[in-house]
Amino acid sequence: MKFILDTHCHTIASGHAYSTINEIVEVAKEKGLELISITDHGPELSGFPNVYYFSNLKVVPSEIKGVKVLKGVEANIMDCEGNLDLPQEFMKNLDIVLAGLHDPCFIPRTKEQNTQAVLNAMNNPYVDILVHPGNPLYKLDYDRIVEEAHRTNTLIEINNSSFISREGSYENCLEIAKKCKERGVKIILGSDTHYAGDVGNFSKARKILGEVEFPEELIMNTSVEKLVSFLREKGKHPLRGRKRTGIGSDL
Repeated sequence: MKFILDTHCHTIASGHAYSTINEIVEVAKEKGLELISITDHGPELSGFPNVYYFSNLKVVPSEIKGVKVLKGVEANIMDCEGNLDLPQEFMKNLDIVLAGLHDPCFIPRTKEQNTQAVLNAMNNPYVDILVHPGNPLYKLDYDRIVEEAHRTNTLIEINNSSFISREGSYENCLEIAKKCKERGVKIILGSDTHYAGDVGNFSKARKILGEVEFPEELIMNTSVEKLVSFLREKGKHPLRGRKRTGIGSDL
């Protein structure tokens, strides 16, 4: 399978990443990627961009040097009610919204509490992708999460970076992939790149897919058209031309 898009990329705006949008685009083009998503962390992680950064993403072209660019966010799940750290008036104008648990914003709790937070976040109509659910820091009920992903049409991410930064993720992601295959739930691979050289790096995530013989039709990284169609089903307007009308205004 040829993977031609990466929906989880961080720029210097995230505070602990080291590349610009243009640098990520350059490497993506060299690697033959057709689309990337700029998904810097939401504002509640210390040192990360404020809400107006996400409004002003309108100034970033939807295509740079032949690479399509989705403008989005990796929002933080803040509580058991699934509230996110980016107001809906900002999320509604982004091309793509990722949501996940990060311990500075949501201290790990019981399996039931962690699971409830994720389930509630997935019911947010603006959330498109649940990121790194295999993080061993958070015990989760994968059966309920996969079922809710099916019901809400939410993509489940297999996060390649987790296999390096979150020890124990491989076994969890393997279990998640098996359950997604059984239920027919779509997944997406994310590099979670914090340095341009890692954009499109799915080397370890590929092993997961091979091990469970995951069907290609349920993998979103193989087609720009498939991803764009999915986002439109979710009510988004990806890659449309935008007019800048001022800070805090609609994209």
